[in-house]
Amino acid sequence: MAEKISPGSHQGYWGPITASTEWCEKNYEVTPMVAEFYNTISNVPGIILALIGLYYAISQKFERRFSVLHLSTIALSIGSSLFHATLKYAQQQSDETPMVWVMLLYIYVLYSPDWHYRSTMPTVLFLYGTVFAILHSQFRFVVGFQLHFVLLALLCLPRMYKYYIHTTDPAVRKLARKYVLFLVMGAICWLVDRHLCNQVSKLRINPQGHALWHVFMGYISYLGNTFLQYCRAEQLNWNPKVEHVLGVLPYVKVQKSDRDRKEQ
Repeated sequence: MAEKISPGSHQGYWGPITASTEWCEKNYEVTPMVAEFYNTISNVPGIILALIGLYYAISQKFERRFSVLHLSTIALSIGSSLFHATLKYAQQQSDETPMVWVMLLYIYVLYSPDWHYRSTMPTVLFLYGTVFAILHSQFRFVVGFQLHFVLLALLCLPRMYKYYIHTTDPAVRKLARKYVLFLVMGAICWLVDRHLCNQVSKLRINPQGHALWHVFMGYISYLGNTFLQYCRAEQLNWNPKVEHVLGVLPYVKVQKSDRDRKEQ
C-alpha cells in the first residue's frame, strides 16, 4: 500500500486504509465519516453535468450510445466518491475500472461510424473491459493502470483531432479548444498533487489539486460529449446547432428531417 505523504493521517470511521493509492489530502481532517472530504465532494459537479447532458441526449433523441456515455460518467463519479470517502481497495476498483470502461466507450463512439464490421467492435471492447476488470481486481496495478489509462486516452486523440479539423462551426471549435485547455489544467493539478505533495503540505492552505482534477474532468467530460454529439449529428445530417443553458452551458440542438424522425 502506498504510504500517505501528507502529515496528520489517522484512522476514521472506515477503519484501516487498504487502497493502493492515496492523495495529498489529510485523512479524516474534515469529518471522521469521510477519509478525503474534498476529493469526495468534488465529484458532485461531474454528476450534475452528466445528468444535464443525459437530459439533452434523450430530449434531442440522440443515439443510445450518448446516454450510456453520460450514465457511465455518473457511475464513475459515484465510484470515485466511494473510493475517496473510504480509501478501501474494493471501492478503489469502483473508481479505476469505470475509468477504463468510459475510455472504451469513447473509443466506440469515435471509431464505430467508420467501422465496417460494426458487430465486432462492441463485442471486442466488452470482452476487453471485462478481462481488465477481472485482472485489476486480482493484481494491484498502480503505475500500470495509470499508463494504461493514458494509452487509451491517446488512442482517442487522433479521431478527436480529425473531427475538429472537419468542423467549421466556430462555437463547436471553441468547445474543442476549451476541452484541451481544461484537460491541461486538470493534468497539472493531478501531477502537482501526486508528485509534489511534500511541498504542497508545507503551504498554509492545501490547494486540493486532486479535487480540482475531479472538477475539471467532470467539465471536460461534458464538453467532450457535447462536441461528439454535434459531430455525430453532422454525420447524420441532423442540422445541429450549439445552444446554451442560461447562456452558459452548451448543448446540441438538432433539426431532424421527417424521414429521420420516422426511422427512429
